[in-house]
Amino acid sequence: MQAALRTVTTILPGHRLEITAPELPEGARVEVIVVLPETVEPQFGSALEFLESLPAGPRAFPSWEEYERHLQEEKDAWER
Repeated sequence: MQAALRTVTTILPGHRLEITAPELPEGARVEVIVVLPETVEPQFGSALEFLESLPAGPRAFPSWEEYERHLQEEKDAWER
């Protein structure tokens, strides 16, 4: 009967694997099958989709115009 060993490991630097198992006889030839995890599809296709998914929250300025007015005041203060 063919024996099997199932273990989980992490890919090491240099794209290497290391498996340590006392039940494996030294010098024996074995077959190793590597199963990669399923790739996870990104939840959002773009940064804009992510931003649009966020709930409405408190804003520093009630409107874009007020924000631009504030920026202009800051720029004007630097030029004085």
